[in-house]
Amino acid sequence: MNVPSTEHGTACVPLLQGLWESVRAEQEEILLSPYLPASYAFLTHVILSAPFFALDALGGVCQRVRLWRIAAGSGPPPSLQRWFDCFRRVLWRYLTSVLPATALFQTLRSPRLPELAPSCWQLFVEVFACFLLFDMLFFIWHFTMHRVPWLYRNIHQLHHQHHTPFALAAQDASSVELLSLLLLALSSTWVVGCHPLSEALFHLINSWLAVEDHCGYDLPWALHRLLPCLGGAPYHQAHHNRHSGNYAPYFTHWDHLFGTYHASVPYSRTG
Repeated sequence: MNVPSTEHGTACVPLLQGLWESVRAEQEEILLSPYLPASYAFLTHVILSAPFFALDALGGVCQRVRLWRIAAGSGPPPSLQRWFDCFRRVLWRYLTSVLPATALFQTLRSPRLPELAPSCWQLFVEVFACFLLFDMLFFIWHFTMHRVPWLYRNIHQLHHQHHTPFALAAQDASSVELLSLLLLALSSTWVVGCHPLSEALFHLINSWLAVEDHCGYDLPWALHRLLPCLGGAPYHQAHHNRHSGNYAPYFTHWDHLFGTYHASVPYSRTG
């Protein structure tokens, strides 16, 4: 569904239009490349994981950082070797499976670049609609992988090697699972009919939330503290500890509706 521009978003149209014209003129070949979605997903994931790599490094010497770690079964921060091994696995799966498969999907999808940028209102509505749709699709797929033993053993179990997840491990999963989740995200933007700017913003925020959910920290400035509708890292770590429940990626309403919600893992500080 294409969301029309409205008066609500006219104030920042010139800014977005200037940005879009500049990007479209200079980077059109990249924007239309079938390799863009997988490359963008991998690079944003690694870049957004970097602050948590720094936190894990600081955790060895800073008591305050250790107090932010989620308590139940968390143990010490992951080592440098664990980060490197995870990076190597994720890169290999992207290069061998995710990149070629999503390139084929994009070729069939045949994206086009519109001349006009979205209004701010259109940008907001499209991104929000994508999150609601993706959250529902992810919940269904994640719930199914846990309830069908063959799917769990052959597709999802690899991700649960991390009883205590860390930021980069958000995408440490089987090639099939990585590919399926990226296709769900791409399909969500296609169904909503996103403008390329809305799609890029959705994928960026989606990557950040996935990293934050797996980071192992209950940070004072985390988004779930600002938006109670989000589960955040404590909610998702409860899923990794229990191997069940809390199947939705971000919002908690589907788990409440289906009775699969579990209370979040408490964090280590008091008060």
